[in-house]
Amino acid sequence: MKKIFLILLCISFVSMQAQEQSESDIYSGNHELKVNGLFLVIGAFDVTYEYLLNEESGLGINVFLPYDSDIKDDIQYYISPYYRFYFGKKYAAGFFLEGFGMLNSIEPDLFGNTDDFETDFALGIGLGGKWVTKGGFVGELSLGVGRNLFNTDKTDIDFVSKVGITLGYRF
Repeated sequence: MKKIFLILLCISFVSMQAQEQSESDIYSGNHELKVNGLFLVIGAFDVTYEYLLNEESGLGINVFLPYDSDIKDDIQYYISPYYRFYFGKKYAAGFFLEGFGMLNSIEPDLFGNTDDFETDFALGIGLGGKWVTKGGFVGELSLGVGRNLFNTDKTDIDFVSKVGITLGYRF
C-alpha cells in the first residue's frame, strides 16, 4: 500500500511540474514594447506598446515619427490606437485581426506641391501574425488599411496604411 501511495504521489508531482512548465512556455507577461524594423530602414521611428487583456485580445498604441526628410515631406506623424483579437494556440500570439483608429498629419497633395499638412482621423482594419519565444522576444508581421474621415475634400489622400515588421519584448 505504501508503494502504491508513493508511486501516485510521484506521478502527481511530475504532472504538476509539466503543467507549470507548459503554462510558463506560453505566457510571460502582459506588456509588449516593439519597434518596426522596416520603418527604421526607410527613415522613420515607429514604436508600439501593447497591453494584453487575455489570451486572445490586446489593446495597443502605435506612434510613427519620420526622421528622413523625404518621408517628412509626405507625413509628419501618426498615432494609432488599436484592438487585436488573436486566433493562435499560444497566449496572445498567432494570426490576428485588428481594428484601429489613426490620427495622422499628411501632405494634402500627392505630388507635394504645398508645404501645408492636413490632420485627419482614419478608421481601419488590419491582419497579421505574431510569434513569441519562451524568453519573451516578439516578432510580428502586419498589414492594415484605413480611410480618412474628415478632410478628404481638402486632400488627394483618402486611404492610409500600416505595415509592420516589428521586433520587441514581452514583459
